Amino acid sequence: MAASVTARRRKPGQARPPVVSVIVLLACAVYFILPLLAMARFAFQRVPMVRFNFSTLFDRWTLDSLSNAFSDPLFGSALTLSLKLAVGAILITLGILLPTALWVHLRVPRARPLVEILSVLPYVVPPIALVVGVAGTFRETAPWFLSSDLSLIPFYSVLAMPFTYRALDAGIRAIDLRTLVDASRSLGAGWLTTLFRVLIPNLTSAIVGSAFLTATVVLGEFTIASLLLKRTLPTYLVLYQNQEPQGGMALALVVFLATALLLALFIAVTRRPGRGAASTAVY
Repeated sequence: MAASVTARRRKPGQARPPVVSVIVLLACAVYFILPLLAMARFAFQRVPMVRFNFSTLFDRWTLDSLSNAFSDPLFGSALTLSLKLAVGAILITLGILLPTALWVHLRVPRARPLVEILSVLPYVVPPIALVVGVAGTFRETAPWFLSSDLSLIPFYSVLAMPFTYRALDAGIRAIDLRTLVDASRSLGAGWLTTLFRVLIPNLTSAIVGSAFLTATVVLGEFTIASLLLKRTLPTYLVLYQNQEPQGGMALALVVFLATALLLALFIAVTRRPGRGAASTAVY
């Protein structure tokens, strides 16, 4: 009886979810959630592992380790520097790659494969080789560049280039770029007006997505900042965890959750009805 009711409620042609897919999703969820729970227990619970069992599962949980980490004056400076680097990297990547992507789609569409290959070069060159080569060059010619904390911005812009370009390229391919440009130009608008009043509003989702991806790269990069002796948030986490293991683990968990929240916000923005579709009206 129940089976017949379920069969009647199921729409025609609607297949049941495969059992294998559900098992894979559950396995992935367990694979990601269990380490987070272990991090939370180590960071916020004062019960030694040898005494940890079901009877002590909810005993002696506290946020003292996190509050102590937040009260450290070095944490504020490291977080401020990372946020400055994120904003600078976002501005540089968008300022360079957005006009480049638009120009390639409009003028030289045959060069798109070449630009895509160039955009993945940061994957080919290891960050250690990149920073050692650049540091060796600028240490003799422009030592003032490496002495500044903001010298990390060009490095982070290069590392974020594969993510930024692909997000912008996908957004441009989702709209009728040539029709929008031709309609705007036929109405007497200049190139800057077309860019800021026609194209950018239609590429909001792609721009926001590339900005979020660049920010996550900056908040998680450790190698370059460590080699250049910069006190960013990732390098501060490593140093602080050596001094205060529980506080360092608490900060690492908060940073991970903040990064996941950024990605979730990006997905929510890009999936909002009407945001992904390009409007063909030109005002």
